[in-house]
Amino acid sequence: MSAKPSLWISRKLSDATIKRARRDYEVILNEADGLSSDADIVAMSARVDAVIPCHSEHFSADVAARLDPRLKIIANHSVGVDHCDLPALAARGIAVTNTPDVLSDATAEIAMLLMLGAARRAIEGDTLVRAGNWDVWSPSFMVGKQVTGARLGIIGMGRVGQAFARKARGFDMEVHYYNRSELSPEQAGGATYHASVESLLHVADFLSLHCPATPETTGLMNGGRFALLPKGAVMVNTARGALVDEGALIAALESGQIAAAGLDCFETEPGGNPVLAQYQNVFMLPHIGSATTQTRDAMGFRALDNLDAFFAGQRPRDLL
Repeated sequence: MSAKPSLWISRKLSDATIKRARRDYEVILNEADGLSSDADIVAMSARVDAVIPCHSEHFSADVAARLDPRLKIIANHSVGVDHCDLPALAARGIAVTNTPDVLSDATAEIAMLLMLGAARRAIEGDTLVRAGNWDVWSPSFMVGKQVTGARLGIIGMGRVGQAFARKARGFDMEVHYYNRSELSPEQAGGATYHASVESLLHVADFLSLHCPATPETTGLMNGGRFALLPKGAVMVNTARGALVDEGALIAALESGQIAAAGLDCFETEPGGNPVLAQYQNVFMLPHIGSATTQTRDAMGFRALDNLDAFFAGQRPRDLL
């Protein structure tokens, strides 16, 4: 019987995932669940045949050039792969996979939470009650922005964007979207297509970002584009922090161009932005869009499915 492939799991994944991995692989687990440096990644590549990393491990061109030839596959525990230099890894003959499909609903739920929380001043209200300072009420007290019936703009109508659109229709929202290509009528579900980001922004009372971080989308929401939104719009980002120029967002909040924002990701992670933390009209979460038990199990199993196929000599389902 041949030896099991050796696998490094760079962060603590779900119990079910780790149990299955240990059944089929010789697992080296990052028990401390801490961030791995470039040096850690390079060192581990000499000890394993495969790695399941998260978005926190960065496989830059420099790292890829230093990886040991033993490492054959990177099975990401994520949908986004902007932490991987795909051409550099391909040049080293290293296969790369991701975990699409399984986290769409969980991430769309967080987008809905952020949209509602930002629109209805959840942080401000929660802080007031918790501090014991709620001592007044009137019809003008804590008035927010209504979601029901409003126009929603979605940038990036992939799996997560479509899942969010389906949930938004439950609030009778009028859905508009920008995507690299127009969807079929079945996928669009009645949403209105815009051929440019600028066209979409003009009608977006609420804006939700669901596109990947690429050189073309970095800084997608900048000062000029915030100015195109209807005054008092609400922006939600559950995709990648690099999509938003945080300095421009702060300026838009200060001017009132943006009434509120809901953010699950930031330019700096972990950590966030301490300046944004000063704003009661910014609802922030620590990048937990896919953090449900069901979804974490599904992501881990999808990554293992890709490894199983690879080591069986088959093409992994999610090979990039």
